[in-house]
Amino acid sequence: MRGESNRIPPDSGIFVFLCAKMAIILSEVIFLGEKVRGHLMIIGGAEDKDGECIILKKVVELSGGAKARIAVITAAAKDARRVGESYGAVFKKLGAGDIDIVNIETRKDAFRGEIIDSIADSTGIFFTGGDQLRITSLLGGSLVYHALHAAYDNGVLIAGTSAGASAMSDIMLVGGDGDQAPKKNAISMAPGIGLLEEVVIDQHFAQRGRIGRLLLAVAQNPYVLGVGIDEDTAVLLNPDATFAVVGSQTVTVVDGMDAEYTNVSELSPGEPLNLFGARIHVLSSGARFNLKTRKPFSKFEV
Repeated sequence: MRGESNRIPPDSGIFVFLCAKMAIILSEVIFLGEKVRGHLMIIGGAEDKDGECIILKKVVELSGGAKARIAVITAAAKDARRVGESYGAVFKKLGAGDIDIVNIETRKDAFRGEIIDSIADSTGIFFTGGDQLRITSLLGGSLVYHALHAAYDNGVLIAGTSAGASAMSDIMLVGGDGDQAPKKNAISMAPGIGLLEEVVIDQHFAQRGRIGRLLLAVAQNPYVLGVGIDEDTAVLLNPDATFAVVGSQTVTVVDGMDAEYTNVSELSPGEPLNLFGARIHVLSSGARFNLKTRKPFSKFEV
């Protein structure tokens, strides 16, 4: 019969190859977020340093409290020493046992033994704000870079604020107009330090009107989740690929997986984006999100 003549025999090499390929594709869809290997605290910037300090207090707590050894990495900051001393004083006020200010100002610094030792001995690592490209251009592929990944794999908390937040993922936003409609060439992206995969982070989100650039980033690859974090707000990401929102404002998640249409590949310079069918979730303190299922849930749900 004509229909049967086109069937692939189940014992053929092609059939086995196609089944294996489909299994890989399904596993990638089902297990989104499996490559989250440790604990991350990703902060949207301008976190409270004078009042209750809820976010930074959580950093100290998860790093070991009075026994914490926190390495403050200032690679993103232009005024690194001042910024480092400021965070060191806050962490000390909040009860951290030991703080090491790690100033990495040149590429050569990222290969220094004493800095590697500081990271290896830390129970918590904190990236300050500044310019995320400074982080990746100074650390990418260096001994410090590998020490960070080793610490992360061993369960050490890694936290970052503002630029330090954006650099966490494998791809990061490094520029773009936050107060305009999403248009072609309106954003620029670059590789991050790769602690979190298949997610792109934006910070100072509501305060700087950055929804447009996150929509454009997701439209370019709908498999990637967009996470926009407001100031004085953070996500605490766990190894089970769920995160909880901490802080005074909100987190916006843009999911383009089920998008029906976008013109992103056809745009001319300055032409605005079409994106149909994307989902947007807004989460406040206590709400949670599962990166595997791509669904939010509240702390009251089982």
